[in-house]
Amino acid sequence: MKRIVLFLLTNIAVMLTLGIVLSILMSVFGIQRQSMGGLLLMAGVFGFGGAFISLLMSKWIAKRSTGAYVIEQPHNATEQWLVETVRRQAQKAGIGMPEVAIFDSPEMNAFATGANKNNALVAVSTGLLHNMNKEEAEAVLGHEVSHVANGDMVTLTLIQGVVNTFVIFLARVVAGIISNATRGNNNESGMGGLAYYATVFVLEILFGILASIVVAWFSRQREYRADTGGAHLASRQGMIAALEKLKHSQESRLEGSMMAFGINSKSKLASLFSSHPPLDERIQALKDAR
Repeated sequence: MKRIVLFLLTNIAVMLTLGIVLSILMSVFGIQRQSMGGLLLMAGVFGFGGAFISLLMSKWIAKRSTGAYVIEQPHNATEQWLVETVRRQAQKAGIGMPEVAIFDSPEMNAFATGANKNNALVAVSTGLLHNMNKEEAEAVLGHEVSHVANGDMVTLTLIQGVVNTFVIFLARVVAGIISNATRGNNNESGMGGLAYYATVFVLEILFGILASIVVAWFSRQREYRADTGGAHLASRQGMIAALEKLKHSQESRLEGSMMAFGINSKSKLASLFSSHPPLDERIQALKDAR
């Protein structure tokens, strides 16, 4: 319930903000809302704007939705080890020191998020700390630090912004074409307001499904890169061992952007829609690497 309320409030705030920005831009540039230029501007503002606002808020949302505890001053040996390991890997990767956090979950998982390389968050679950040895946990941390160093959060946000824009734009263009096609020979109006917006809604769902295939493909590619980075920052054997152990863990319940940058993945969906490659393929890719 906490996550649902947070999700709804965040999206309402984002929609209101983007609506105000859109009105200002159209007024400044004198663009008509019903014109093709106005439609494209609207699609771009909501497509990219929503993606980038989500990115800027990602750390705040992640901390509150998972209840992550940020280690500001280590209180025990485990916390000290976590902070020192992330600091060492961040220096090796050439990025600023991320915030390090622990979230309460029986699952073995971790995630990285943040708007830029020097202002990120790396979090691990209590389940991971309890069930993985230090070599395996270090490799997982290296995997997450590599996501940050590779700029995966920004890259995926840009890709999401592009596909969002096309989905919003094309849905309305196609709905307009359908509306015009339903006009009678005597130029009677086509679909009414409710019918038009219902068509837009359906088309956005259909185009969104197709767009998710593109986003998922990019997500899978950067997952292989993060595995390679984890092997470099820690050890290849440790990375392989961590992935092997994850094969026996429960399916991850991390959501949204945190799922996209998590370590665990046992997709039951078609591979085209999976944000992570199958664990067996990731393990084999590391074994084949030289």
